Amino acid sequence: MLKALVLDYGGVLTDPGEDNAAEPPLLTALRRARKHGVKTALLSNADGWWQPPAAWQGLFDATVISGEVGLAKPETEIYLLTAAKLNLQPQECVFVDDLAVNVRGAAEAGMVGVHHRSTRSTLEELEILLAIALRD
Repeated sequence: MLKALVLDYGGVLTDPGEDNAAEPPLLTALRRARKHGVKTALLSNADGWWQPPAAWQGLFDATVISGEVGLAKPETEIYLLTAAKLNLQPQECVFVDDLAVNVRGAAEAGMVGVHHRSTRSTLEELEILLAIALRD
């Protein structure tokens, strides 16, 4: 059973989607997943100076930034570290990234990987995997 949603920042959480929503659709989905008890994590290859927007405070159970931990996607160790910070096994996490190489890295670490190509297709896949509604 999947217990965590791990999202990339650039290209995933920043994707405005196809429907001109008030906030990026995957950010809305993350909020809804949390309400259903799904743990959440941000996993980014940003440098150590970058921080998530202040408005996102409290949205993530774990934040893993490459520049802070000295690892980078698609290295297996960064996915294992993220799962450990969530107190979960990698197999209990679904990871979403817009770069296929990073999705493959997550899968090699044991996570379920979702290659983000559009907000619509990603949300459909996540709703099936997590068995919860993430959209209206």
